[in-house]
Amino acid sequence: MNGKLFTQAILKFMLGVIMIFLMLFLPAGSLDYWNGWLFMGILFIPMFIVEIILMIKNPQLLKSRLNAKENEPEQKTVMFLGGIMFLVGFIVCGLNYRFSWIVLPKCQEGQKVIDTGLYGIVRHPMYSVTILLFLAMPLVLGSIISFLIFLVYPIILAKRIRNEEKVLEEQLIGYKEYKQKVKYKLIPLVW
Repeated sequence: MNGKLFTQAILKFMLGVIMIFLMLFLPAGSLDYWNGWLFMGILFIPMFIVEIILMIKNPQLLKSRLNAKENEPEQKTVMFLGGIMFLVGFIVCGLNYRFSWIVLPKCQEGQKVIDTGLYGIVRHPMYSVTILLFLAMPLVLGSIISFLIFLVYPIILAKRIRNEEKVLEEQLIGYKEYKQKVKYKLIPLVW
């Protein structure tokens, strides 16, 4: 096990935990915000497990993920806008808890073109899942206002996909043919 990589992974993970904690619990003004704890568990426990697995099974992939940087100006803009959206959305979740603006009812319950599996249905299945995840996050956190803020995410994502597909057409052999074969970007029969 690479000690430097392990330290980098743990530090970035802890920084993420601290940042999300501060964005949720400072505005909430309380540690009794159980939706915040639930969200952090749902987000960070699987993330921690994946990092450990990558550390053991594929440290190079973990290293590339930890050091990933966007080079495309449009992708940088998309990432910046996404960051602002998350910042505002999480802070509003905490404030919504503190001031009870709108309370939701709770229920107790080397790259190559891949055209099989989910990639045979939509071209960006991972983005499809992130839409569900990011639109569910404010609901898990109990904030309809933040849900409305997070509705910006599909718009930001559409901009990212438009630019990403342009780059893939130029740089990934077979991507133009793949687009002809798999017609839908995110949602089958819709878009």
